[in-house]
Amino acid sequence: MSNIEERLDKVRELIQEPEFLEGRGLSNEVNIRIFCYNPEDEMVVRHFIQQLKIDYSLSCRLKICNLYHTFLSICEDMDITDAIPDMEKEDGSIYLLNNLHSAIDKDEFIKKIKFEAHEYGDILILTGVGEVFPFMRIHSLLEALQPHFSDIPILVMYPGEFDGRHLKLFNQLQPNDYYRAFNVV
Repeated sequence: MSNIEERLDKVRELIQEPEFLEGRGLSNEVNIRIFCYNPEDEMVVRHFIQQLKIDYSLSCRLKICNLYHTFLSICEDMDITDAIPDMEKEDGSIYLLNNLHSAIDKDEFIKKIKFEAHEYGDILILTGVGEVFPFMRIHSLLEALQPHFSDIPILVMYPGEFDGRHLKLFNQLQPNDYYRAFNVV
């Protein structure tokens, strides 16, 4: 068994523990955890998430949100999906990115991710962090999600590094500060 598979097995165990579900041991911080992995293990992580979705033996309820699919759904709702390729071709990638950032912000993502009512045992798992880059950065989204999900754990599947202070997507990009999360496994 590879190291990534062993680590994912530990995640499966962790998410069912009462300490994780209650956020105990986090010094009164928000219950946001980040599972970092090498970007080349993306397909293994995706398979793991698919297996979790159909695992009815779990003693928790997973709310899995792929941020890239969320982004596409927002674009569909705004009826801009078909216009994006032409805009990029005519005006360039930077222009497109700037316009998408001004049209789609954290609040749009929160509206799509948010669900009521949270119950003990619910876990929000965020995937697609690498796929949605550069349209949404996880450090910005986590800041905005905190007030809406303070009562349940958030687990971010992160293709990169987190040293407890800086998030470094794909182990290469310029790190972004984020202080309120904890590494898992």
